[in-house]
Amino acid sequence: MTRPVKRSLTLNGHRTSVTLEDPFWRAFRAIAVAENRPLNALAAEIDAGRTLETGLATAIRLFVLQRLQEDLAKARRG
Repeated sequence: MTRPVKRSLTLNGHRTSVTLEDPFWRAFRAIAVAENRPLNALAAEIDAGRTLETGLATAIRLFVLQRLQEDLAKARRG
């Protein structure tokens, strides 16, 4: 296990930071690369879709988990 690391992002021109564990950060970056999207743009989309009760880091973790679940479901279907 790794300790969470604070990382900087720019969302719609505003600097912010999220604290994520390395595996989540690597998966998040890999999704952005696979979709040929800037990491900050993907983070801004996630930020815009989250509720006020959900922190940005949690929203990113849930996004990564959802993508993994979707990929597993696709693999099962063949």
